[in-house]
Amino acid sequence: MPAKFTVSPVGAFSDNYIWVLHHGGHAVVVDPGEAAPAIAFLQREGLQLEAILITHHHADHIGGVAELLTRWPQAAVYGPADIAAVNHPVMEGASVELSFGTATVLEVPGHTLNHLAYLIAGALFCGDTLFGAGCGRLFEGTPRQMHDSLSKLAALPDATKVYPAHEYTLSNLHFALTVDPGNPVLAIRMSRDQKLREQNLPTLPSTMSLERASNPFLRADAPAVRQAAAHWSGQPLHDVVEVFAALREWKNRF
Repeated sequence: MPAKFTVSPVGAFSDNYIWVLHHGGHAVVVDPGEAAPAIAFLQREGLQLEAILITHHHADHIGGVAELLTRWPQAAVYGPADIAAVNHPVMEGASVELSFGTATVLEVPGHTLNHLAYLIAGALFCGDTLFGAGCGRLFEGTPRQMHDSLSKLAALPDATKVYPAHEYTLSNLHFALTVDPGNPVLAIRMSRDQKLREQNLPTLPSTMSLERASNPFLRADAPAVRQAAAHWSGQPLHDVVEVFAALREWKNRF
């Protein structure tokens, strides 16, 4: 039987999403950087917290774990081994057994060296590795690591739903349109997502097919993207990793 669950976005800070997976009174929370909004949602919906999935160690992803555990001390905390709050360390290929399905762990270094993603029943919870039309900054990893991690995610099936941890899509689309202005998918996506944000609705989840068609960081091998990156950097770029590195630096300054 395929896993059946609902995914609800819980806003935190200015642009974080805490994703809550729930079914049959059980809930799993992804990257609770803030406890209060997660607790309010769980209590309002009458949900019992069974597990927390952590993608990486930044405070806006783990800051609420301790308080959640004071209310639901039995909850398992899955994540990288070097995070103190994690009581079930996991790594590439591990299976996390939840009451409503099994999550597969993917190692996706780049934003941080220990970054993880979780794939459950066609839903990808990717933290700060892959964003709507963008990717995370390279705080610890190298361009090659991040490119390899994004390539791993891009190889997932077209229909995979993509749940990043931040509402960055519009700003990423402005950058993507600068890099790849002739891409018709981008114009359509911008129009749709602007309307969503005007109604204070999430632009997420995305899908992997949409990201492959419109996210410049997944299109570093596309001639138009490569040409734009070389023009911005003012020098020839000899391979896809150099193109990706130029794109990431361009976005940092955008």
